[in-house]
Amino acid sequence: TSNGANPSPHADTANVSLPHDRDRIDALQSALMEAVERAGYPKPSRFAIKLAFEEALMNAFHHGHQGMDDDLEVRVEYEVDPSIVIIRVEDQGPGFNPDKVPDPTLDENLALPSGRGIMLMRAYMTEVAHNASGNRVELRYVRPED
Repeated sequence: TSNGANPSPHADTANVSLPHDRDRIDALQSALMEAVERAGYPKPSRFAIKLAFEEALMNAFHHGHQGMDDDLEVRVEYEVDPSIVIIRVEDQGPGFNPDKVPDPTLDENLALPSGRGIMLMRAYMTEVAHNASGNRVELRYVRPED
């Protein structure tokens, strides 16, 4: 589509349940980044997408499933085409309210261990949206004009 809002039918896609297993996580990240490279995204875009994806996964496993069974899987979907990358990461936890996460750049919050991942995702992605319960994040990266 011309507005870059939705991927084309020729997009590289994946829809997987991902265990908390470093090799499987690395393999999926490699597949995503290879798709992004095939779609012709420049190096700064690839860096942004990789960083945001890592943060979304880390948040799902470490915060979303905190205090829950280590065997719980995270659902990951992505769609990559030359104009837009859409990544969805959903954990099985109770969710959270992203608006209630302290701003990690404020002096009083510098020592807090939370908020940096969301801040980085928002800084590097075109759009970051959570579902109503807060256990699913959608990252959108619209390719910059050359």
